[in-house]
Amino acid sequence: MDPTALAWALAQPAGSRAAALAAAYTGGTTRVTFDGRTVEYRSLDELGRALAVLRGAETTATRRPSVTLASFSRGGSR
Repeated sequence: MDPTALAWALAQPAGSRAAALAAAYTGGTTRVTFDGRTVEYRSLDELGRALAVLRGAETTATRRPSVTLASFSRGGSR
């Protein structure tokens, strides 16, 4: 389990999917209920991978796009 993913999830608001996954992981259970749906993971490792994927998706969505400046000239080199 990636400790940064767990730390990120624990810092999320209560009631969020990430917080529910983190609570299940730290509680040692593989059953997670969120928004009226229950998911049973096969292992804590699988739950940890789901948490890492969720963190990756969230941080990618909030990341600012990179900007590159290109410059061209028509004149020859001097």
